Amino acid sequence: MGLSEYFKKMKGSTKGSPPRVSNEEIFWSWIGAFLGISAVAGLNRLYFDGTDLSLMIGSLGASSVLIYGAIRSPLAQPRNLLGGHFLSAIIGVTCWKLFHAYPWLAEAMAVATSIAVMHATKTLHPPAAATALIAVAGSPAIHHAGYMYVVVPATISPLVLLLVALVVNNIPASRRYPEIWF
Repeated sequence: MGLSEYFKKMKGSTKGSPPRVSNEEIFWSWIGAFLGISAVAGLNRLYFDGTDLSLMIGSLGASSVLIYGAIRSPLAQPRNLLGGHFLSAIIGVTCWKLFHAYPWLAEAMAVATSIAVMHATKTLHPPAAATALIAVAGSPAIHHAGYMYVVVPATISPLVLLLVALVVNNIPASRRYPEIWF
């Protein structure tokens, strides 16, 4: 079967694209993400400018998708957001300390172990696996921070995002967050 035949077959077997969310949902997702990331960036500038520590890490963007754009998802709930980042940061730093001589091994161990631990603790939050990976594949400043990385940024930053989510996601009557706490 050629590529064009494959795509024709796949096109016929799908049920269409996912439904589009309402304009209101888009608006509140945008407001939440904007305010959440702005709050983290502002606190970072106020308290950590000129230091080796930073509140901003890439995995926060993906966390924002969940806690502002998919607020009913089990993966977006506070236990998952906070627990996932916290545990994954500990795992990432530990993997770097144990396996830094073999970066490929440290990276693989950090991501795989964080997924397993999040499953076992009911804190699965996909962006948190990136937090573990950042602890290993990040800059020398991140490596130098050691377990302080668990606090700054991996605990404080998701906590800031959560505080914004608690306000923004509960303003419109059509949204309620969280669905469950712990």
